[in-house]
Amino acid sequence: MKFKIDENLPVEVASLLTEQGHDALTVFQEHLDGAPDSYISIVCRREKRALITLDTDFADIRAYPPQDFSGLIVLRSLFQGFLTSLIFSSVSS
Repeated sequence: MKFKIDENLPVEVASLLTEQGHDALTVFQEHLDGAPDSYISIVCRREKRALITLDTDFADIRAYPPQDFSGLIVLRSLFQGFLTSLIFSSVSS
């Protein structure tokens, strides 16, 4: 299967998938870091890749209809909100 790993995930995710026989590229490898979600989605559709991301914007089926993609995998973590708050508070200090 072909995957695109979003910039909010470690690049090692692509390595793990590649080791398992998948074709996985990161947003960084294609110099797409910082690109708008809409552009990332166009690239994923063109390349027929499933996107793996933490970005909940991709969970909006009105903006990103599932039938238009090879896959949209939006990961959620129990600690994601806590970690985001922790990072934001340390940067703000």
